[in-house]
Amino acid sequence: MQQADFIKIIGPFQDKLYRLAKRLLVSREEAEDATQEILLKLWTKNKSIEQYKSVEAFAMTMTKNFCLDRLKSKQAGNLKLVHTNYEEKGSSLQKKIEANDSVSWVEKIMDDLPEQQKMVLQLRDVEEYDYDEIAKMLEMQPTAVRVALSRARKTVREKLIQKHSYGIG
Repeated sequence: MQQADFIKIIGPFQDKLYRLAKRLLVSREEAEDATQEILLKLWTKNKSIEQYKSVEAFAMTMTKNFCLDRLKSKQAGNLKLVHTNYEEKGSSLQKKIEANDSVSWVEKIMDDLPEQQKMVLQLRDVEEYDYDEIAKMLEMQPTAVRVALSRARKTVREKLIQKHSYGIG
């Protein structure tokens, strides 16, 4: 496979690979390194890459596994799971502060979610994959994906309501 063909296949979802890596790894640099590693691994498999039913799902699964392995490794002792940065344009300073505060709370809540719920929430609500794609990526049943997503959303919603009802908690 030529480099141009490889880029045509990988290009449309390369940003999703980065965002997933950024979701799992603290720093932008770590996410960029992880994405580069995944792209390199995909390139080395380029002769057989088209055999996969969904190259995107395969690449997302590789990214997830690579990042989780990285988090477990000794050299990643200072990494933790976080949400991507949030930026809102064209609003007042007060609204930006409130939005950043809300995103910060969602990040904190997500930090406490079980790993599986965190991944399902990221893939469904941020990356907008459908349930079947997520099920393949995470090696789960589609119904289990729906249950995990429902529980994750419920936990986030309840903790946000609690925070807004009782103030900083």
